[in-house]
Amino acid sequence: QLQPAESGGDLVQAGKSMRLTCRASGDPVSINRMTWYRQIPGNERELVASITADGSTEYSDSVKGRFFISRNETGNTVAASLQMNDLKPEDTGVYSCKTEATFKTPNGDEDYDFWGRGTQVTVSS
Repeated sequence: QLQPAESGGDLVQAGKSMRLTCRASGDPVSINRMTWYRQIPGNERELVASITADGSTEYSDSVKGRFFISRNETGNTVAASLQMNDLKPEDTGVYSCKTEATFKTPNGDEDYDFWGRGTQVTVSS
C-alpha cells in the first residue's frame, strides 16, 4: 500500500512562488504516474499537472509556463514536486496528490490509485 503525503502549502502574495511536494513510500512493482489536483470550494477538482515514470508531463492550460512538475526516487520513496511560480489568487485551493501504482497480488499485477489528504494553498491579491 501507499499513502501519499503532501507538504508545502502556505499563504503567499500574488506573484510569489511556492513549492509543493508529494511523497509516496511503499513496495509496488512500479509507480506509474503522480498527479497534482486542486479543488476550490464549490468547484470540481481539476488536474493541475502530472508526471509519469518515464518523465512525461502534462499541465492544465491555466498553469502552463508557470508551474513545473518533477519526480525524484530515493530508495522506496517517490516524490513529485510542483514548483509554482507567479502565483495568482485563482490558484488558491486545496492541492491533492494522486499516485497510480502497480502491485503484485495473488491474482497478478493490479493497478491502484492512492490519494493524499491535501495541502492548502492561498494566494492573496
